[in-house]
Amino acid sequence: MTRTLQVSALILLSLVTSLTSRESSGDLVGHGGMVRAIDVSADGRYVISGSFDFTARLWDFSDQSEIAILEAHEGPVTSVIFLPNGKYAISTSDDKTAVMWDLLSKRPVRIFRGHQHKIMVAASTSNGKLIATGSWDKTIRIWHAGSGENLHLIKTPSPVNAIAFLSDNILASGHHDPVIRLWDVGSGEALGKLEGHLMGVTSLDVSPDRKYLLSASIDKTMRVWDTDNQKQIKEIKVHNSQVYAAKYSPDGKSALTAGKDGYVIHWDLFNERPLREIFAHDQIVWAVDFAIDGQFAVSASSDDQARVWHLPTGDRIGDHVTVEDEPKPWLSSKHPGAVLFTKCARCHSLKENGPKRSGPHLEGLFGRQVGSVPGYSYTKSLRSADFIWNQDTIFDLFNLGPDVFLPGTKMPLQKVTNSTQLLNLVEYLQEITKKE
Repeated sequence: MTRTLQVSALILLSLVTSLTSRESSGDLVGHGGMVRAIDVSADGRYVISGSFDFTARLWDFSDQSEIAILEAHEGPVTSVIFLPNGKYAISTSDDKTAVMWDLLSKRPVRIFRGHQHKIMVAASTSNGKLIATGSWDKTIRIWHAGSGENLHLIKTPSPVNAIAFLSDNILASGHHDPVIRLWDVGSGEALGKLEGHLMGVTSLDVSPDRKYLLSASIDKTMRVWDTDNQKQIKEIKVHNSQVYAAKYSPDGKSALTAGKDGYVIHWDLFNERPLREIFAHDQIVWAVDFAIDGQFAVSASSDDQARVWHLPTGDRIGDHVTVEDEPKPWLSSKHPGAVLFTKCARCHSLKENGPKRSGPHLEGLFGRQVGSVPGYSYTKSLRSADFIWNQDTIFDLFNLGPDVFLPGTKMPLQKVTNSTQLLNLVEYLQEITKKE
């Protein structure tokens, strides 16, 4: 098949998938192929995903809306990461390249070439000045982010699946074989091995304090390593099948795993027990990441979707059902607050008898006791809160942000920083949520 026909087929597949997905539940919906990679920005506002449809996509975490399609690759996208400053992102691909994206212009600013096989993973130093890429050509390349210069080439004994910077000077790599290797970034010198896995290593992540390394493997385990002493300190048997992703929480006390069985599991690392098991997808989960102080997770799957989860309850966030005959008065309203209400409509039905969504219905909102809709699964923070929804409390909710106003809420981060727009939204909410 020619390149032109391949692209045409993928575009058609993407359109068909998008249309059919809107008739069912879904969060980050739009890719036309398996979603292989996911990353959440440091401020929790954005998500980037990478897919076998040759694209990376940028999403607004607050309402799971698509911001941009990032197209530059000529093969499946295998990994995506935000750089520390949040202004740039890196994607890697089967096409043997890595692309640096300017997230403001949504355009590629640099393409890293040199690998002779698919690039499986990218990582950056804490200051974002160096980029590392790992490939099935059995090499790791170190690049200067600013100039794009290939500074160093590290040859490895086995194809590379995963890499992680332990510091700005030391890099860890995971491979087709069971060995995790440590490297000096500047010289490429081998610094040691972490041995314990029985099969190939699929994922690596460094703890927030940089003291420990988390690894996942197709041997069905997650392991924690003391990198200073180069020894294994924990072995956790995770899934009934291969583990493809492991990720530290922002506080380093827990971790997420995901794998072939479709489960996302939230682990207490100290007690080595699951805090929450979520059957997230009917197909393989390739990647997972934490969002917003460890309260949420985002999962990426072979089902062409990425989904958002509230970890304390296990509830899916932002899933939506299209009901064609449900009134949508905000779409035709001339009220200046109606535009902002479109985000509310994704997670909340307007009427009590409307379709079930991830948030409680809004009918009769003003004057209603917080956490009082019968049958809705509220978090502990909402159940223990004691106030009435009115103009002041709703203003504070969006002015301060749900995570500040109601810590522990399932509501994703949605702040309205423009006070005029916020007052318009509150006014429109009061109008549209009245009981008839």
